[in-house]
Amino acid sequence: MPKKLSNEVPKEYPVCSLSNCILSKECLHHIAYNEVVKRDTYIRLINPDKCSKNKECKFFRSSKPVVYARGFMNMKKNMYPDQYHKFMYILVGKFGKNPFYERRKGEYAMPPQEQKTVIEALQQAGVDRELKFDRYEENANWYD
Repeated sequence: MPKKLSNEVPKEYPVCSLSNCILSKECLHHIAYNEVVKRDTYIRLINPDKCSKNKECKFFRSSKPVVYARGFMNMKKNMYPDQYHKFMYILVGKFGKNPFYERRKGEYAMPPQEQKTVIEALQQAGVDRELKFDRYEENANWYD
């Protein structure tokens, strides 16, 4: 398990103990198992009888990093005031007021689906050019 990944296994993350599964080397549930067993007294274990041990396993979660975005403070600088107010209104409606500001400031890493929501809000607000998020990072996709 990459060092960064081992430091961020969520508390009470469900893990899989099946090392004989063909997907075990690529599955976050199995990769996290070895770390969680060392770290925690009690673990959430996925029932081995419910795993299919093939590519159709409903519990499979890819360990490939996903690009998350943080912050969109710079977007405001590239919008007209009316566009920004409409943009903000749309996103506050989707996320809520405090979560909107957390995302805007970059306190929360936005998964690809939320990035898509922000881009759609830009388009609905009438912004016709591509605007970038403040920064990007690769993280394990534990739940999304």
